[in-house]
Amino acid sequence: MVEILVHFVVPALVGVLIGVASGLLGIGGGTVMVPIFRLAFGMSATMSTATSLFAIIPTSISGAISHVKGKTCILALGIAAGLGGACLSPVGVWLAQLSPDWLVMLAAALIIGYSAINMFKKAFKVPRACQPAEGADAAASPSTQSSGAPEGSRTEVRVASATARISGTGETLADSSATGGSSSEAPSLASSGGQAASASSDDSPLSRKQLLQGAAIGLVAGLASGYVGVGGGFIMVPLMLSIIGIPMRKASGTSLIAVMILAIPGVIEQGIIGNINYLAGIAVVIGTIPGAVIGAKLVTKVPERTLRLLFGCFLIVAAAMLVLNEVGVLG
Repeated sequence: MVEILVHFVVPALVGVLIGVASGLLGIGGGTVMVPIFRLAFGMSATMSTATSLFAIIPTSISGAISHVKGKTCILALGIAAGLGGACLSPVGVWLAQLSPDWLVMLAAALIIGYSAINMFKKAFKVPRACQPAEGADAAASPSTQSSGAPEGSRTEVRVASATARISGTGETLADSSATGGSSSEAPSLASSGGQAASASSDDSPLSRKQLLQGAAIGLVAGLASGYVGVGGGFIMVPLMLSIIGIPMRKASGTSLIAVMILAIPGVIEQGIIGNINYLAGIAVVIGTIPGAVIGAKLVTKVPERTLRLLFGCFLIVAAAMLVLNEVGVLG
């Protein structure tokens, strides 16, 4: 009984918390799962990253299907980035095997710290007087808002966004959306990369050069994904916006398709090596499903600014504890 509690129930509850955080704040799952697996469950550095990467795949597949159906992604670009990433995610796994635990966890801590800084930035952009409902309305897509869609459909939008975040692809896009910047910032981000024409024509096919750029972006994301066990969206989303110039509303879904593809070779390699804790990974995935729904509904009731500040502090503490644990300060 105790063994079932430790190996399944507790990870499922952790999954619920990850889902809630993703639905509320746009936190990528890997940034939460890796420190929890390492610090709370006592997994090795490689098992923590391997189990995190394994847990990302089911949610990325589910989210990718939703984005394809909703036409909120660029399929060809996602496939190109995914294939590029698939080439190097096994290399990332191999490098992690060669690296000492402290180096892998240091890389994870840097990524978690980066996410925390973004969390603080978004928190300070939210007006103090802003009501929770305002942030919720901003989190819905522009088309949903303008059409006067019912609350139920807005919740579905938030749950789909939360799925992308759990998979580690929605941090940048989702955070921007939550502060009401999705529709106004997209053109400026696209033009900064010199691709405004591409961004303004959503349905126009991408050039071969843009697809190659996407594959190159995927190479970097795949290496990081295999090494640290995160989705890689924190790399792909901003680069797809600034270099390729795709519309912001399609960046998260496109990145999610890439993660779905690039993570598979790394997970297969980790499975062959024997680094994955399958029971914990499956339990976390099961927990994230209701958690994402709860978080999407709570977003209309909980002050966004306070939550972002608190969770940013949590991420900073988690990153610091990872480093301190590896140098022996925590025993």
